Amino acid sequence: MKGFLFRLVITGLGLWAAETIVPGVRIDGWGNLVVAALLLGIVNAVIRPIILILTLPLTVITLGLFILVVNGISVALVAWLMPGFSLSGLGAAILASIVVGLTSWFASAFVGGSGRIERYRRIEVTGRRLD
Repeated sequence: MKGFLFRLVITGLGLWAAETIVPGVRIDGWGNLVVAALLLGIVNAVIRPIILILTLPLTVITLGLFILVVNGISVALVAWLMPGFSLSGLGAAILASIVVGLTSWFASAFVGGSGRIERYRRIEVTGRRLD
């Protein structure tokens, strides 16, 4: 449960950053931001894999770049489902998905699967052999 809440907060921060950075993305209020983050998590878990399988040949032809469009479609679907979240077009959705993805990637480096904040330990390498 703790991990789920951290992921929800991370996705919410990504959507907030997308609203701040990307022109054409508008989210009305913090409540809509939380609901949009929750819906985006559900869409990414349920609908996005289906879209990825259906568009696999196009993804292979474009060497994976079509995944950016699929992620934009996921964000656009959330905006279509929510009245308090609007996008000016597919370009804004793709840019918003890039911002959300980068934010999630960066924040997930510090949060483990269980939701705990992880510390990285420095390991010293010595010249000794371990036999």
